[in-house]
Amino acid sequence: MTTLADAQIRNAPPPRALEFAAYIFAAANVCGYRIGVDQFDALLQKQGVNAADVGPRGPFGGKVQTIFALMSNQMQLNREQACLAVAGEYGPEGNVTKNVLLPAAMEGAPAEAKPPADAKPAQ
Repeated sequence: MTTLADAQIRNAPPPRALEFAAYIFAAANVCGYRIGVDQFDALLQKQGVNAADVGPRGPFGGKVQTIFALMSNQMQLNREQACLAVAGEYGPEGNVTKNVLLPAAMEGAPAEAKPPADAKPAQ
């Protein structure tokens, strides 16, 4: 007789998929990026995972949250370099995949608004 727990273990996503989801969630949390949902979902699908499975209420959400907490803490230790690194991999000009992580929307501005021309990057 197969139990629900046995079925979940047998059908568990690959560990790399869980780590990837946690990495993207941690980058959004620590760096303030927005997640490009379509691109994020497409990358998860390539790994055989549904976004709902790795979300907080999904069957593997608890595992992702544990990895997320560890990654968030590690990113926070060296925030500037971590945010630059993850943006270089998954940002609008990402060298792994583009537009998984998008710049944070400015408060009170439309989502497509750009910062003023004289705005200086955070240092």
